[in-house]
Amino acid sequence: MFLMLSVLLITTTYGQTRRKLPKEKQMGAYLLVYFKDDTHGLYYAVSKDGYSFTDVNGSKPIIAGDTIAEQKGIRDPYIYRAPDGMFYLALTDLHIYAKKAGYRDSEWERDGAQYGWGNNRGIVLMKSPDLIHWSHTVLRVDKAFPELANIGCAWAPELIYDEKERKTMMYFTMRFGKEKEKVYYTYMNKDFTAMETLPKALFEYPKPNIAYIDADITKVGNKYHMFYVPHEGTAGIKHAVSDSINAGYRYEETQVDPERVGCEAPTIYKRIGENKWVLIYDIYRINPHNFGFSETSDFVHFKNLGHFNEGVMKATNFSSPKHPAVIQITAKEARKISKNWNSGLQLQGN
Repeated sequence: MFLMLSVLLITTTYGQTRRKLPKEKQMGAYLLVYFKDDTHGLYYAVSKDGYSFTDVNGSKPIIAGDTIAEQKGIRDPYIYRAPDGMFYLALTDLHIYAKKAGYRDSEWERDGAQYGWGNNRGIVLMKSPDLIHWSHTVLRVDKAFPELANIGCAWAPELIYDEKERKTMMYFTMRFGKEKEKVYYTYMNKDFTAMETLPKALFEYPKPNIAYIDADITKVGNKYHMFYVPHEGTAGIKHAVSDSINAGYRYEETQVDPERVGCEAPTIYKRIGENKWVLIYDIYRINPHNFGFSETSDFVHFKNLGHFNEGVMKATNFSSPKHPAVIQITAKEARKISKNWNSGLQLQGN
């Protein structure tokens, strides 16, 4: 029922008058999307100041993974506000505990000896005019082009608008069979339901036989800043810069995050009205899971802000989040989200 109504709403809304994008000065809150291992569902948390986040649904999923994904679970959500005024979500179609949950008879969809850990072939694409009603499409990456038939995984999709091509670029971690993972990019069709171009490698790691995953690209001025995770020794966050959105990234040796254990899933958001960006990363090698935070003004020096509830960053009513993404939203949008899920969050402004 929820998804049927969502499709109806978006069908009658999308394609009409182009929605005007709000400027940064009109923003009044932040929206964090994440998932949890125990449910493989999608969660929302909202913040007024970018420091203290409150889950809008009492730490319960706003959308259950088994309602939108072929594998009955989602991971690695990423959200972006597109130039057409719509909100787009891209998520990994993968349930790593599906056998235990009774969704399949085998550990993975396919033979792990041939295709490796967590092998999957799908990405869930979602679209919304209001952050409440969502349409969805399951993109089977392996069926999009004949050359992709033997992929071993399609993980952690992210989105960015290519101003030159005037298209949404999706980039995601992929491997062929059990080869090393790397990040590939593709351009999406105007309806955000399919890939238009065969994915190409975004970046070649300079050291041989090293996998890298979980890229996150942000344009600041005329530069593109990419954070990603190479799997050499202890996995950590590294940074590369380019003048181009999908080529020419310059390798930097230094690890950005201050953690001593494995981290992944970096993402960055700008503080409203400030020359400061916050880098978030998933510290997957601690129990319970938590996010780490670093702040920068120049993308050279990073100040360690610690973890959720162990410093200035607060998670007021949830724990063990996985794989974050954050966007700025208006106070009006935040109030609508709060009202829809009865979270009681109070915000002023438009």
